[in-house]
Amino acid sequence: MRLPGVKTPQMQRHLTVATAGAMLALVTLGLSFAAVPFYSWFCKATGYGGTTQVAVSAPVRQIARTFEIRFDANVSPGLPWRFHPDQSTITVHGGEVATVNFHLENLTDRPTTGQAVYNVAPDVAGGYFDKIVCFCFSEQKLAPHEVADVPVTFFVDPEIDADRDARSLTTITLSYTFFPSGDTTRPLAAGPDYSTPKL
Repeated sequence: MRLPGVKTPQMQRHLTVATAGAMLALVTLGLSFAAVPFYSWFCKATGYGGTTQVAVSAPVRQIARTFEIRFDANVSPGLPWRFHPDQSTITVHGGEVATVNFHLENLTDRPTTGQAVYNVAPDVAGGYFDKIVCFCFSEQKLAPHEVADVPVTFFVDPEIDADRDARSLTTITLSYTFFPSGDTTRPLAAGPDYSTPKL
């Protein structure tokens, strides 16, 4: 007969297992919430997956090596905009700061808002492609039939020369896709695709 308040060895084992299971569940839940910001930080810090870097100033040196930068502009179905770069390619030296303007146009009779996502290809270039100014850092709101020019200012970090994996790299593609955001009322899948042809 068991006395009240006295735990048997089997009850203590069950309590230990239940406590460990609850702790594991809490840790797993915490890690699931931390995964997205951690992955975002990791991609930005390393350029993984073609994620570009953000710089506050120009590099102090340039190198002789040049890169052809290609620009790819797309609009998701559901955002009735026209979007394209003023020039499809430019050539820059490593460390040279360049600015390219992109053209936005709202094709509707109502205000619409969009935000761009971006990446760089090939992936190895992501860690060396630094943006100083970019329209992708904030939402863009266009009035009915409004036209706007938005800049991206960037450079290829001259430290790319020290990376053996990037030695054969001569061409970098900076790709943007605008998606509806904010007060845009049409569903994402609705409407025609107003994107420009891909390079």
